[in-house]
Amino acid sequence: MANLLRQGKIHLNSKWGPAFMWNVVKNCTFRSATASCLLWAWALTAQPASAVEPCIGGMAGIFPCANVDLLAHLTEADLGITAASDNWGWTDPVTGTEYALVAAREGTIFVDLSDPEAPVVVGNLPSHLGLNTLIRDLKVFADHAFIVADISGHGMQVFDLNQLRDVVSPPVTFTESAHYSGLDEAHNVAINEDTGFAYAVLTDNCSGGLDMIDISTPLAPVMAGCFSALAGIHDVQCVVYAGPDVEHQGKEVCFAADLGSPDQLAIVDVTDKGNPVLLSAVPYAGGSIAHQGWLSEDQATFLLGDEGDESSSGHNTKTYVWDVGNLDAPVVVGEFLASTGATDHNLYVRGSRIFQGNYRAGFRDLRIVEAATGTLAEVGFLDSQPGIDNTDFSGAWSVYPFFQSGIVIGTDTNQGLFVLQPTVIFVGDFEAGDTSAWSTTLGGS
Repeated sequence: MANLLRQGKIHLNSKWGPAFMWNVVKNCTFRSATASCLLWAWALTAQPASAVEPCIGGMAGIFPCANVDLLAHLTEADLGITAASDNWGWTDPVTGTEYALVAAREGTIFVDLSDPEAPVVVGNLPSHLGLNTLIRDLKVFADHAFIVADISGHGMQVFDLNQLRDVVSPPVTFTESAHYSGLDEAHNVAINEDTGFAYAVLTDNCSGGLDMIDISTPLAPVMAGCFSALAGIHDVQCVVYAGPDVEHQGKEVCFAADLGSPDQLAIVDVTDKGNPVLLSAVPYAGGSIAHQGWLSEDQATFLLGDEGDESSSGHNTKTYVWDVGNLDAPVVVGEFLASTGATDHNLYVRGSRIFQGNYRAGFRDLRIVEAATGTLAEVGFLDSQPGIDNTDFSGAWSVYPFFQSGIVIGTDTNQGLFVLQPTVIFVGDFEAGDTSAWSTTLGGS
């Protein structure tokens, strides 16, 4: 039957088409790895990505939307996996080709986006020692991917992304370029590309704080230090600080979502890896699971998501807006409540826009209207989980909005990879020429 599908002898909408087969794959691959299950998966991965679905009348194909076109959609079967989680991006410095890096239960998938309307799976890097888990994270430095997983024995994989350029007959299975065993497992990893340091969190080292690793030589990572004063840092962004607090300008500073008691935003000076300094740790009202956040580009504002407050407090999706103009005393200046009650997950900031993966509410596109008052507004969205907006820990996991082309990628635990095109920008949202692919520009600032 797999051959019949590949040869086009089973109609896409027939009883035995991809919708039926995908149900079979979902029901079998989560429970077994039998030959029949693998055959079904192989048949489905032969299917091309779905065609472009512009957002018209509030729908992009089957997905509710506003001001976001769906350029392509690769299901988990297209990707050859059972579940997707995080993602990141890489742009080949030689060819300019943009790639999606998709974290999955089984490992990492690499997708060529040179034609974003027809992405191509280049290959996969299996999880270290075959240790499969959905909790996988990855970032990029110096054309190498650094991959961690929340499972004992995984350590940190290092993969030379330049290999993607030379693949002639995709997809291929890669091997890791190097492996760092200085940590056993990690929940997340952040990288400061300006300094060449990685920061792994919730590892077996450093009491759950910041596990600092020198990756300036990518194939030979070296442990650089620990910050153990806080024992529950869930995610972090580390930068060479250039914000408004003159006292700390030029220092390397980390902004951490800390699972304290209570949950809090913590700010740490990590300039001296042997002697990191806690600058502040400030709780916020309603905190439940301080999850992840990102700085505004002027480093004066920090946007924070809490993964548990929608469930614990019963309100809609909430984004906390922090004034971090004084690193020693950050303060919440606003809270944005979305139109749905879904649990939020990861968010990233580009220009004045905030791109979010909000589980059951899909991918959301917000705008910083007035940072001083914490005023945000929703500009657009694509709901990857149609008709389901409840609190849950499955759905849209993360987004990556930093490609020069202006496309945005998103990953969904049940739906795979989405290639998205926001279609509305406002004057002043981005630097000139930064979003040439976007179709409509509106006035305002």
